[in-house]
Amino acid sequence: MKKVVIFMSMCWLMGSMTPIQSQTDNRFEVSKNLDIFNALVKEVEMFYVDSVDVEKTVRRGIDAMLGGLDPYTEYYPEQDMDELKFMTTGEYGGIGSYIRGRKEGGVYIVEPFEGMPAAEAGLKAGDRILAVDTVDVTKKSSDEVSSLLKGVPNTKLRLKIQGPFDKKPREVELVRRQILENQVTYYGVRVDSIGYIYLKGFTDKSAQEVKSAFEDLKKNHHIRSLVLDLRNNGGGLLESATQIVGMFVPKGSEVVSTKSKQNQWDRTYRTPVEPLDTTIPMAVLINGASASAAEIVSGSLQDLDRAVLVGQRSFGKGLVQSTRNLPYNSTLKVTMSKYYIPSGRCIQQLDYTHRRADGSVGAIPDSLTSVFYTANGRPVRDGGGITPDFRIEAPETPTLMFYLVTDFLVTDFAAQWAHEHKKIAPPEEFVVSDEDFEAFKAYAKEKNFTYDRQSERLLGELKEVAEMEGFLKSDSTLFDALEAKLKPDIDRDFDQNKEQIKKLIASELMKRYYYQRGELINSLQNDPVLDKALEVLTDEALYRKTLSTPEEQP
Repeated sequence: MKKVVIFMSMCWLMGSMTPIQSQTDNRFEVSKNLDIFNALVKEVEMFYVDSVDVEKTVRRGIDAMLGGLDPYTEYYPEQDMDELKFMTTGEYGGIGSYIRGRKEGGVYIVEPFEGMPAAEAGLKAGDRILAVDTVDVTKKSSDEVSSLLKGVPNTKLRLKIQGPFDKKPREVELVRRQILENQVTYYGVRVDSIGYIYLKGFTDKSAQEVKSAFEDLKKNHHIRSLVLDLRNNGGGLLESATQIVGMFVPKGSEVVSTKSKQNQWDRTYRTPVEPLDTTIPMAVLINGASASAAEIVSGSLQDLDRAVLVGQRSFGKGLVQSTRNLPYNSTLKVTMSKYYIPSGRCIQQLDYTHRRADGSVGAIPDSLTSVFYTANGRPVRDGGGITPDFRIEAPETPTLMFYLVTDFLVTDFAAQWAHEHKKIAPPEEFVVSDEDFEAFKAYAKEKNFTYDRQSERLLGELKEVAEMEGFLKSDSTLFDALEAKLKPDIDRDFDQNKEQIKKLIASELMKRYYYQRGELINSLQNDPVLDKALEVLTDEALYRKTLSTPEEQP
């Protein structure tokens, strides 16, 4: 008996010492490894056979270290702080245009923003940037060119531009402006007085933009229900998400809570002000690119039974980042907590803590997720994102579409088309005709367009293994038949993906004539996800049944 008491006492003592001992060990390991790293950098800089760029070398080490944690923990040196500011405010000083480099070289305008300096100066998608002021940029990367284009608002810059139909380069002078991207790209009224708002991100101004759009829709358009479109919304500020949810649920409602390693950092976010409308029927649209703050809004409205969700399962990012100041005006954006929406579930999909042996990250399998319940008792699950109430499967995107974009084939065709067509139908009406589709197909052939089919590549690898193992000695007809079937064929492959290709062309053309707003409006034609949301909102019985307590459903 005495031995048992002594053993239990030792176990208790060891258990009580473990957290303190662990903390002490961690502090020692941090101190030891910092000393080693500091000494290593000095030794390499002093004795390595060639000169060493210390800043780049250390930056590679920092990026590799943080890369082993998760994709959201990032280091921003002083010169990159504008990028961090843009993420939180949507503002930067520049000309207002997306640019992109081509694999064969050169950096091109791909989308000027409406009403911004680039568009006002007449820059078009497809224009190549040859020089920024006196700097030749023909061999520079898009990041390098972007840095030259950005600057203090109201400062001048001169660009040398070569358009696809210009006989010689031209020079244009622009004045940088404070570029503020509107997060509500478009709002309007659909059928039967149903309002529609598309929100593309969550900055410190998103909530005000949503509020202004909603109030205008109610006051001037007398909407009776609302669609909030969060598809392809990668998230942003958690506080902004809380404010938007607060517009539609009672003041003081819990929207999300965060849990960290340190209890003092835990926090519960509640709606801070009186709502705009707690009764208007709502549908929220999501897809696989709806992440973070977009999942907080959609998931919270689902948990509170305040809106029906339509679309595809969301991305599954349940991690929250905060910024920490570092020496020399640098900053660390670090994952400090996980968030939990009102039902108590966390929807984080990828487990970065337990990586596989090869360093890859696995998703939490559905079999290991748990059931939680909404305010009305409807079952919902954690892990793997937000599952919509009405799931509309998205069409698969073939490899062909990737190459049409990355090889600039659609961009160049659209430039030629726009050069030949000075006017175009309104976004609500415009469709790419069959004649235009055939013209694009002919253009692809003329440009000797090729693309890598994954099926063809994998078959080649399988054939090599089969040949090595002797399976082809007796009969190779099966492989020959498959190879013939999988051989790229522009007529066949384009025709099989005709509707997706036509939408891709329409998107590129809309950006040239009507900018982002027109592109979005045009994309809403024949949109099965939006159509389903409109169907639910016009069917009061279906809407109420979807949000009701399971026992109450007929």
